Amino acid sequence: MHKLKIMIFSFIFFSNCSGIKQATILAPLAPTEIKSEHESFGEKFMIASQGRNSTTAGKKMFKLGGNAVDAAAAISFSISVERPQSTGIGGGGFMLIKTPAMDEPLALDFREKAPLKAHAKMYLDKNENIIKNKSLNGIFSVGTPGLVAGVLQAHKKFGKLPLHIVMEPAITLASKGFKIYPELDRALKAKQKVLELFPSTKKIFFRNNKVMKLGDLLIQKDLAKTLETIAKKGLDGFYKGWVAKKIVKTSKKYGGLIRKNDLLKYNVVNRKPIKGEYKGKVIYSMAPPSSGGVHVVQILNTIENDGLGKYGPHHPKTVHLVSSAMQQAFADRARYLGDSDFVRVPIGNLISKKYAKKIRESINDKSKKIKSVKAGVFKEHDETTHFSVADSVGNVVVSTQTINGWFGSGLVADGTGIVLNNEMDDFATKVGASNLFGAIGGSNNLVAPMKRPLSSMSPTIVLKDNQPLLALGTPSGTRILTCVTSVILNYLEHELPLYDAVAAVRYHHQWSPDEIRVDKPGFPISVKKELENKGYKINVKNLGCSIQAIVYENGFLHGVSDPRGQGMSYGE
Repeated sequence: MHKLKIMIFSFIFFSNCSGIKQATILAPLAPTEIKSEHESFGEKFMIASQGRNSTTAGKKMFKLGGNAVDAAAAISFSISVERPQSTGIGGGGFMLIKTPAMDEPLALDFREKAPLKAHAKMYLDKNENIIKNKSLNGIFSVGTPGLVAGVLQAHKKFGKLPLHIVMEPAITLASKGFKIYPELDRALKAKQKVLELFPSTKKIFFRNNKVMKLGDLLIQKDLAKTLETIAKKGLDGFYKGWVAKKIVKTSKKYGGLIRKNDLLKYNVVNRKPIKGEYKGKVIYSMAPPSSGGVHVVQILNTIENDGLGKYGPHHPKTVHLVSSAMQQAFADRARYLGDSDFVRVPIGNLISKKYAKKIRESINDKSKKIKSVKAGVFKEHDETTHFSVADSVGNVVVSTQTINGWFGSGLVADGTGIVLNNEMDDFATKVGASNLFGAIGGSNNLVAPMKRPLSSMSPTIVLKDNQPLLALGTPSGTRILTCVTSVILNYLEHELPLYDAVAAVRYHHQWSPDEIRVDKPGFPISVKKELENKGYKINVKNLGCSIQAIVYENGFLHGVSDPRGQGMSYGE
């Protein structure tokens, strides 16, 4: 059964300065952005993704008798074609898979890895100053891609359909093309100067020496050929053979570090997911090298006993306490988080209720400034995409995938159509330096050969009575973990309907810069004034998150693709 609710979307603010929950509707979106595809209900399966073609690819797998992992694999490859500005087979990501037979979800880490020739000072000049944009643009910003390995491993273990069937929608989309939509148009304009530096990139995204524009037909023939090779040869179709040779040749052409052995030695890691509890619900999210799971749980722990539900999502008390918890999380992130295969990350301490109580005791009625927020002391050792898939028997897949910034490095591997990532910028270029998203880097996240850069990606599954309740995630760099936390709070603590929980204005505090960043149109005047009286600086600037969420409720599956974006939810 497929039901699509036609809903007129506005940014939704919930305030409760008088103790009674009230909803204030502000800043309606333009009519062109009002779409019924954002919300869906179903009994058999549900998909929420950032791409209409990608959601349709997942739907096709269910129709052919496939399962949630087949759908997830089809979505992964299709969205690599549909959102070249956000993700692709030249990138990597994380995936959580939960089946009824599992005690806890399987957490797959297919994050990119630093090349074997990489080193901690590769982005510094002889005076140890950061070389501007070296970690952002071009071949030196590229980590060894992991997405193909991760998706194929998940499909091989859990999928039912043949790989060539799963990949067919992506191959067709790449070869026949699709019209450039507003989000892709904005990204092309924003990165035009970088993209035009590389002939292999310009060949795909420019026409008559001008960057492609809204409504133009984007055909990616080389990418289709690469996907066909993967469909026939599996892992060897990417990490060996002509595709691998092209990637290495491109690297050498521009003086980069990636070589044959980097591709041959790439490995997917099965991680133990981060586990937390919030008011009787069990939260599972991604472990390091993602900081997401650790800090989602840490923030929830910190404010769990404050009864924020009686105030509402945007009451000054709620915003103050949650922002303070966010501040502490990002201070700890800078100090402790990194690839746990290389450094000791005190996960147990960071997600403990005891530590959360200590954090909460340190929060008073005023904002804290950067210098007064210190990382905990323990005795022991911005573009992306996300989709969620679930079915009626309790199979759930959540995956966040990325090439990092818009169009990653800006460089396409010659003849392959593969947009290469710029994930190396997620390492600390040096201690104390900030990355593309403003996150401060610590020693645990310095570059090292074969190391995976720190991430904020937070694919998350919430269980109730050992059954799936909520599955969600989002793109947007460091804002990922705070947006995921906000929606969890909106749904579980403030008891908002899923659509409202996703659509409500969100806010973010990452310790540095010292400000609360809030979606447009910003907080109501009364809330803004009270927060400023507490010492906060308020920056009204959209967070860029695009939550893709699914809940199990009343015997139905309910999916919401964030109304801020151009995604699609579909269920039957």
